[in-house]
Amino acid sequence: MDLFNQTIDKHRNLLPDGGIVNYYGRLFPATEANLYLDKLLNNIEWRNDEAIIFGRKIITKRKVAWYGEKPFEYTYSNTTKHALPWTTELLELKKIIEKETGETFNSCLLNLYHNGDEGMAWHSDGELDLKKNGAIGSLSFGAERKFAFKHKQTKEKVEIVLEHGSLLVMKDTTQTNWLHRLPPTKKITRARVNLTFRTIVD
Repeated sequence: MDLFNQTIDKHRNLLPDGGIVNYYGRLFPATEANLYLDKLLNNIEWRNDEAIIFGRKIITKRKVAWYGEKPFEYTYSNTTKHALPWTTELLELKKIIEKETGETFNSCLLNLYHNGDEGMAWHSDGELDLKKNGAIGSLSFGAERKFAFKHKQTKEKVEIVLEHGSLLVMKDTTQTNWLHRLPPTKKITRARVNLTFRTIVD
């Protein structure tokens, strides 16, 4: 299912079944979104991501950062991160999306993709640290990128382009039944910052 040209309705579930995904479109005018992008690129403590795959440490070109209201531990890809204290910009953005969605979040995993060569393989966010079936609020700044979902059983796919300054929310049983990914593309030369606001179970 191709959702590139659909009219934005934040109450519409993009998934046919097995979960809930809502796309809110752009929350910020371009000038404000540009300002947030610049602050995130320069004020976040970015680090190359690490993963242990088949016993080997892999260091990605993509950079990540992990922030929260407490020094939460978050383990994925066999590596554990400890949350840094919120920055002013992250607290501002958290408050905005909490008001918009009615959800609450206590942490944020950020990803920096320098260009279209960097992406994310099929996966689901089902780590034990996360609140089961809790909402994940995904804010995007920078280059517009295609984002894809694939049902774990039927293999049905849903794709959407995430705009600069836009919000996507995944909740309910989405992580149980669907995989998602950010496919690489040679067409994109600009950077993208993605913030995924989450709830860690302490």
